[in-house]
Amino acid sequence: MGKVALFVFNGDPMCFIHVLLNALDMKEKGAEPRIVVEGSATKLIPSLDETDNPLHGFWKKVKEAGLVEGVCKACSSKMNTLQAAQDQGLSLLDDMSGHPGMAGYRKAGFEVITF
Repeated sequence: MGKVALFVFNGDPMCFIHVLLNALDMKEKGAEPRIVVEGSATKLIPSLDETDNPLHGFWKKVKEAGLVEGVCKACSSKMNTLQAAQDQGLSLLDDMSGHPGMAGYRKAGFEVITF
């Protein structure tokens, strides 16, 4: 298992938790996962930082492990969560017309998986 970029577009918490769990599992098994938060998933950014959110513990773990590559700048702006992303110290990704492009990850040898 090598480098894996997990692009999460889906803003449903039941989908998002699987991204977090898979990233942690992949890292534990020797892979190099990176989470890219895109699309409607960017709306979750503020609530993920709230300690009463069921996803908070997993979110904290992936951030501490350095597995969150960043957040789509354009989508977080559209979802009004750009400031929350910045407040959490997340990188804003915008290399493809304001969005994070997959081509750079493919060129760097990442397998790209979308959720």
